[in-house]
Amino acid sequence: MLFMEWNYLLSVKVESIDRQHEKLVILLNEMYDAICTGKGKAVVGPILDELIDYSKTHFAHEERLMREKSYHYYEAHKLEHDKLTNQVIAFKETFDEGRESVHLKLMHFLKNWLIEHIFGTDMKLGYFLSKQ
Repeated sequence: MLFMEWNYLLSVKVESIDRQHEKLVILLNEMYDAICTGKGKAVVGPILDELIDYSKTHFAHEERLMREKSYHYYEAHKLEHDKLTNQVIAFKETFDEGRESVHLKLMHFLKNWLIEHIFGTDMKLGYFLSKQ
């Protein structure tokens, strides 16, 4: 079941970043499918863990590129990454403790954040990197 579709409009024109964004979309879709089909915590939890881990890997990749190319907006971009990471980790902690379930509100938050981040912050980064 698709929750979010990857398409060329989401491309920042940097292949490594685009591939990673596509993987994040795949993970969101896997979590959405698990929620909608009523799979329990034993299935949803590991998908959420993978989403968090892969997001950290992706953010580290972008941040390395920004540092290597002396990107002027590095600090603000990294701050967005850190804020999302902290929000999702806090959610995961409450999920693990059984105080929260993964629901569509979180899914929409993650989808909207990813779209806004790609169309805003990452498009600027992609343009900058493609000009290097």
